[in-house]
Amino acid sequence: MRLVHTIACFVGALAVATVGATSYAQTPGGAQTGEQHVAAIKQNLAKSQKNLMQYQWTETTVVSYKGEEKSSTTYSCSHGADGKVVKTEVSAPPETKEKRGLRGKVVENKKEEMSSYMKSAVGLIKTYIPPDPTKIQACKDAGKMTMTVTDPGKRARIDFKDYEKPGDDLGVEIDLTTNQIVALSVASYLDDAKDAVNLSVKMGALTDGTGYPATIELDAPAKEIAVAVTNSDYQKKAN
Repeated sequence: MRLVHTIACFVGALAVATVGATSYAQTPGGAQTGEQHVAAIKQNLAKSQKNLMQYQWTETTVVSYKGEEKSSTTYSCSHGADGKVVKTEVSAPPETKEKRGLRGKVVENKKEEMSSYMKSAVGLIKTYIPPDPTKIQACKDAGKMTMTVTDPGKRARIDFKDYEKPGDDLGVEIDLTTNQIVALSVASYLDDAKDAVNLSVKMGALTDGTGYPATIELDAPAKEIAVAVTNSDYQKKAN
């Protein structure tokens, strides 16, 4: 499961690039148009990375298989000069002794199978996270963007159907009082619908209003693999 765990940490890094806050333009009557929502989301994506470049934080990643926790690792994280997330391992799961003989070979083959599957799953998620402003615009232009007010005056969800594949969905939840993205979700699949891959990101906000991915959950039910990432203890880097 070690390689699966490493790949899972990368999922957390992908989601970091999606956060931030922006203001929504409104019509004179206070209603926001679809075009204004799309413009706000695109602006959000453009500004997000800049907001988090000045922070360092702690990431904890847990990998489970068939409902059983297999590994838990903690990292100290920050952005490098190139904008990429740099992680330093703080704590890691204990190394397990390798099984020998036929049983050991079966276990090793299973690990390779799961690792290969997770690589494909992460590759798929990369096509959604961070969202592509061009694809968001394309969904809107094709009439495949819908908005649902989940809590009047407080929260709404915007869905982009067929964003990457037929039948998929990228969901963006917005706090209407602060104009921040509060959650992201992806419902997609690999080769066919049986290979479902789901990603859920819940956002948090720092004292200066900067948004960050508080929790990230990737679920690959076909292989009974789940990855949970928690980001916490954000602090501004020393100058």
